[in-house]
Amino acid sequence: MKAALIERYGSNDLVKVADIAVPVMGPMDLLVQVKAASVNPVDVKTRAGQLKALLKYRFPLVLGNDLSGVVADVGAQVRRFKKGDAIYARLDKDRIGTFAEFAVVREGAAALKPGNVTFEEAASLPLVALTAWQALVETGTLAAHQRVLIHAGSGGVGSVAIQLARHLGATVFTTVGQHNVELVKRLGADVAIDYRSARFEDVAKDCDVVLDSAGGDTLVRCFECVKPGGVVVSIGSTPSATFARSWGLNPIIVLAISVMSRKATAAARRHNARYEYLFVRADGEQLREITQLVESGAIQPLVDKMFPLEHVRDALAYSESGRATGKVVIQVA
Repeated sequence: MKAALIERYGSNDLVKVADIAVPVMGPMDLLVQVKAASVNPVDVKTRAGQLKALLKYRFPLVLGNDLSGVVADVGAQVRRFKKGDAIYARLDKDRIGTFAEFAVVREGAAALKPGNVTFEEAASLPLVALTAWQALVETGTLAAHQRVLIHAGSGGVGSVAIQLARHLGATVFTTVGQHNVELVKRLGADVAIDYRSARFEDVAKDCDVVLDSAGGDTLVRCFECVKPGGVVVSIGSTPSATFARSWGLNPIIVLAISVMSRKATAAARRHNARYEYLFVRADGEQLREITQLVESGAIQPLVDKMFPLEHVRDALAYSESGRATGKVVIQVA
């Protein structure tokens, strides 16, 4: 099969499309013929080696974290799916590889593809929709009449998070470039903040939940928006020490992470708020909940550009540029 892979960490020039063996599935796995896969910031970070302290991969490494496709075979203990089912999934973090003609997916990570969207649109959803769900519903317990600030509202995670927050009945603030203000309002944002002309902390006040995707100084400033007892969930920062310990990382690495995240931790303490770092996990049950929202029209995919597998470098470069509105998708089959 053809697959986009790297043999060592580094720049985009190291990504190549090569012929490799079809992956071997286990008894509780699905072998999926990939129709489409999406590009996420985690793919760029993985390629560059920025996650090697958290994730120990072997080379050659096939890139890609989520997909849509058709079940080509099932393991002996699989009960929920059958050959021919159209599914979508975010793969488990330790067994990625969706930029390929075939991929192995754990049964518990998959869900039937929403029937009202294309394979390309479905592929754009798993990682970002699960991120939004785990940040807002699971960690933030966001509810009707609460307030939420979602950074980068026209991005992959932001565009879905706005729609999910609107569905939950929250008042939605979001940061966005001026040219995408009308887009995020159509998605469901109540207040669109042009990050070039306004300080978001001067506009979004007393929020119950803040979803940060930038990290750094932006993350620290987020705590000026959250009310006492609220939570700032970050997907773009240095992990928190609590997260590092929960992953069982080396104590030296935990100490280093504690130092790097000290400003955010101190800001959380000053504002009597929680700071949570989120690395999204595969979850088929949550994805089934998301499928219902997609089929009802509450969440609609937002795809910017599509690239064939042979142009995977271009897809990664476009995603890395930060110019994408919504998702970048790789068409495989």
